[in-house]
Amino acid sequence: MVDALPVDGRSLSLEGFLAVARGPCPVALAPDAKGAIAASRRAVEQAVASGRAVYGVTTGFGGLSHKMITPAQARELQVSLVRSHSSGTGPALPRDVVRGLVLLRANSLARGNSGVRVEVVERLLDLLNRGLVPWIPEQGSVGASGDLAPLAHLAMTLTGEGAFVPEGGGEPEPAGPALHRAGIAPLELVEKEGVALLNGTALMASYLALAVEDVRSVLDAALIGAAMSFDALEGNPESLDDRLGEIRNFPEQRQIAAAMRTLLAESALSAPRTSWTGQDPYTLRCLPQVLGSVRLGLRFAEEIVARELNAVTDNPVVFGPDDFVSGGNFHGQPLALALDTLALTTQYIAAFSERRISRLLHPALNRGLPAFLAPDPGVSSGFMVPQYLAAALVNENVTLVHPASASSLPTSADQEDYVSMGPWAGAKLRQVLENTRRVVAVEWIVAGQALELRHPRTGGRGSEAALRAVRGRVAPWTQDRSPAADIARVTEDLGSGALVREVRAQVPF
Repeated sequence: MVDALPVDGRSLSLEGFLAVARGPCPVALAPDAKGAIAASRRAVEQAVASGRAVYGVTTGFGGLSHKMITPAQARELQVSLVRSHSSGTGPALPRDVVRGLVLLRANSLARGNSGVRVEVVERLLDLLNRGLVPWIPEQGSVGASGDLAPLAHLAMTLTGEGAFVPEGGGEPEPAGPALHRAGIAPLELVEKEGVALLNGTALMASYLALAVEDVRSVLDAALIGAAMSFDALEGNPESLDDRLGEIRNFPEQRQIAAAMRTLLAESALSAPRTSWTGQDPYTLRCLPQVLGSVRLGLRFAEEIVARELNAVTDNPVVFGPDDFVSGGNFHGQPLALALDTLALTTQYIAAFSERRISRLLHPALNRGLPAFLAPDPGVSSGFMVPQYLAAALVNENVTLVHPASASSLPTSADQEDYVSMGPWAGAKLRQVLENTRRVVAVEWIVAGQALELRHPRTGGRGSEAALRAVRGRVAPWTQDRSPAADIARVTEDLGSGALVREVRAQVPF
């Protein structure tokens, strides 16, 4: 029995988030959170009863915030808000993104600053525990005032008017019958609950939390692929000297260099030089500096995630009885910046990897290996076209890494005159990551073949462990065949972490 993850708005970790977003970990509202939620709810009810002007409770929204709403209209306002804002389009968001989004919205509301009833948070947690994934279109949010359209589609499912995505895929299922089958009663939204569900950064934060884990994974895979290439190209390990990172004051550089030294340990191919043979190309010699920069960008994103997982991003927020503050915590700019940064650093991995692939295949640059690693160059094309694939994917990434947050289009009659565009930053980052996995998969396959051609001289312990892992999935290239299935298989096992785990089990780095 897996213990339920307590949801309290204060203690959610990245590990806990991933256990729910990408796994079956159950969730439960922490007992201490219930009191804080109930207290903020009482404050809302008192404001409505007194006729006080509170944005989104007794007033309209956005460019209509100057319009006062009567107590009799306050509940109708919340339902109208949810329906009108459910304007997304495009493909459904991936399952892990949606589960992460639901958890983050529940966790934010559980902090007790949003004025909703306890039942609202419990319904969100019910969706996670029953495996119900709301149908939420990918497109439609500008990342301020939060992720309005996506979160409106989430709120619709709570009321029984939206739709859910069947677990096995297929057409969206109307929410009403799905809720009934799961034994969940639809919510009737009351004052403040519509705006509390919609005003938040849950989509952007879900994208970022998942991407942090994915960039960590692809960086580990890239390190191993780089070690195989380093050995296959008989690189000079002098550039991995720890003292270089020490005098540059660059701890991430030192971390990458240390990992490379571990992976290359006991190598007969990248052994220290006894005579001057010239310098290695940057894609070998500057591995610690370039991949260290990836780790630096990743560390920045990790800091933003750690803050945002337990952030209150509603508006207005409730600090106590008769104490409402209207601000801009729903603005996604820090998340958009982190997402754009991760896209750029992930492209560093892909571009760097592609250059090593090209060098491994180039007869003038690969230090004595056959052209394109072909068994019979001329008759056989070898790995010529997998490098085309890597180049095409890198070029695609180049267009995708243009920062979404660099420009803004105003919304809501210029009331919302500068928005973050963070959701698009998150969506395209996922494509950059997938492209990069494929490029790194090509390097594993090509570098593995090159490393094998160097035998009986062997590479480092990590390189040879990676070669064995590849050979468990991909046969040696003895004559031309379609490499598409090989690339797909290695890409899949890089994405799941299976290949990296196999290497780490033999050579921890």
